[in-house]
Amino acid sequence: MSEISDAIQDKCLAFGDRIIKLNDYLLKEAANAKPTYKIVKGKRVYDKPVPVYLQSVSNLSNQLLRAGTSIGANNAEACNAISKADFKSKSFIALKEARESLYWIDLLHRNGYLDEKQYTSIHDDCEELVKILVHRCKKITEQ
Repeated sequence: MSEISDAIQDKCLAFGDRIIKLNDYLLKEAANAKPTYKIVKGKRVYDKPVPVYLQSVSNLSNQLLRAGTSIGANNAEACNAISKADFKSKSFIALKEARESLYWIDLLHRNGYLDEKQYTSIHDDCEELVKILVHRCKKITEQ
């Protein structure tokens, strides 16, 4: 691997690490969150059943976990490609996964699972990866 490929893979790995930690954090926060309830005839009536409350954040964070960690896996495959076509294909898949990660990050933020500081930090890291991968994919198609 070249130094540029190593640097890209290092960024992919660092982003994957952040995504794993974010997933753990989101699930822990959701598990510790107390759902709202009312007392009706002396009994608690929850606004949302507890399992459903955990399902949405779990499903969203799982999608981000898959996409965010897949960027590095596909980049690693691209760097060890057996042909130019294989390199191109894996590079574009890594880019698609990075863009998908942006989508899940935006969705988590829009629904209140990420505060502004968390959102900006992880979104900026992902945007940087997208820009790097777009640049590489443009160079590939020009060749």
